[in-house]
Amino acid sequence: MKSQNLKTIRTAVCAALLIGSAALLPILPSAATQSMAPGRQVAESGPSAPATGIRPQGDTEISIDMSQVKNPDLPKIFNYIDAHIDEHVRNLQKWIQQPSVSNTGEGIQESAQMVKGYFDQLGCQSTKVYDPGIAEWGQQSNPVVYAKCDEGAKKTLVVYWMYDTMPITQPDLWIRPPFAGDLVEQAPYKKVLIGRGAVNSKGPQMAQWNALMSIKAVTGKLPVNLIIVAEGDEERMDMGYRTFIKAHPELFKGADAMFVFGGQLGIMGGSEGCLFIELTTSGKSWGRGPVYSDIHGANKRSVDSPAWRHIKMLSTLAAENGNKVLIPGFYDNIVPLTAVEKAKLAEAAKKMKPDEAAKNLGVARFIADKPVDIVTMSRYGTSFNVDGIWSGNMFPGGSGAILPNTITSKHNIRYVPNMTGPDIVKKLRAYLDKEGYQDVKINVVGDVPWAKMHYDTDIAHAVEKTFKAFNIDYQQPLEDQASILGGYWPAYLFAGDPINIPIAGGMAGSGGGAHSANEFYVIEGAKKTYGMAGAEKSVAMTLYNFAGSN
Repeated sequence: MKSQNLKTIRTAVCAALLIGSAALLPILPSAATQSMAPGRQVAESGPSAPATGIRPQGDTEISIDMSQVKNPDLPKIFNYIDAHIDEHVRNLQKWIQQPSVSNTGEGIQESAQMVKGYFDQLGCQSTKVYDPGIAEWGQQSNPVVYAKCDEGAKKTLVVYWMYDTMPITQPDLWIRPPFAGDLVEQAPYKKVLIGRGAVNSKGPQMAQWNALMSIKAVTGKLPVNLIIVAEGDEERMDMGYRTFIKAHPELFKGADAMFVFGGQLGIMGGSEGCLFIELTTSGKSWGRGPVYSDIHGANKRSVDSPAWRHIKMLSTLAAENGNKVLIPGFYDNIVPLTAVEKAKLAEAAKKMKPDEAAKNLGVARFIADKPVDIVTMSRYGTSFNVDGIWSGNMFPGGSGAILPNTITSKHNIRYVPNMTGPDIVKKLRAYLDKEGYQDVKINVVGDVPWAKMHYDTDIAHAVEKTFKAFNIDYQQPLEDQASILGGYWPAYLFAGDPINIPIAGGMAGSGGGAHSANEFYVIEGAKKTYGMAGAEKSVAMTLYNFAGSN
């Protein structure tokens, strides 16, 4: 999609009166535009009611066990967060309102400068926007933003960010404009923020930044030194980030661990592998059908169709239901789950309600019926997905006879130890050739290898200690063996080559709808889910835990 087309879509969405199930609330103004209530500038005086009506605790049924908060600065920081939560939410709204769509390029350069500005405001002595140049797969990389904050502390923590988001592919399904950052009521939450990037990943990252700014406002310095790296290519297979890290490992010298944004379901660190490819069938390569451009569809009576050939080719790659890959040797080299890993997944399955989980995800049902099978499939294994396909007449509801000369499909392939991206491509090429599809082109868009992680580490224990103090019922990680048991993110660059340090992620707070319509981040918590204030407090406590000062 071209940038101009995306702008047109945004304009149309903003103009439309969309009807949704959520009760709509007005955009909340920044706290900076309102009178400061007495005592709000004095953190230890306790929280005052936010002028915008945002309740820091919301309807959350769990709370922080303050007996586990030992450092005297933390209660002051918690109070400061409560007192400034309306301003903190406005910070997130402003970030959502700046598009940063890596696949189209819309707002990417502006967003990189905006993120650098956040690190400048934090007081980092070194901040810079890097251009990694051409990635190894031939694409122009998006900027990487780097910052270093020397607080004179004993420990140094790398903080990973991504500032890019997915495009808006179904604008008519959004209940509010995707780049407005509006607040709505969405049961069981009285306030969630709707917007592209809300949960993936500007919401949790802004909670981190708000927490860091709150710590400095109260104490004047952070408990740890920080090295912050923010990429603009996460939704494009981290191509620029990969180039940057491999070219500049010296910028992370002295780092003790990496802290990743996240939610309160569990502690993350390791990553599955992800290969992204494009398959293209063209009349020119095939030697049949249109060889230069699309032609009139009436010619199908006498001319072969590359599109039909492509569909037939795709049907040979997987079983009829699409759930089993038919490429010979595809499942070779897979390391089976250990008994300990199976036990962890079985434990997690006890808390799962398939019907409720399917509804929350927005699907009719899962492939399997048993909770343990669903949990296992979602957290370990392989898949060969059709992410998109395009050719010829792409106008919804329109007509116009076209016989396309080229058809392309996109595929992301998730893989686990000891599979590799290059080996999968090699087996796919051999299979296509054997089946008579030597002309079908394979274009590798990117490859992110898997990475295992140990969790008997200071940073993982720091997150666990926070979860316990916040009374969060989370999935405990394995500590006696390296494991993945999680989704994809570029962990591998800091999990062995070129940098090898412990990684852990997790914080209070939650959201949903990543990569889909009506993506949201919880502002006011409910039941056992914290809102944004709780998320910020958890970040502060984790930093003090890691520093050994709580």
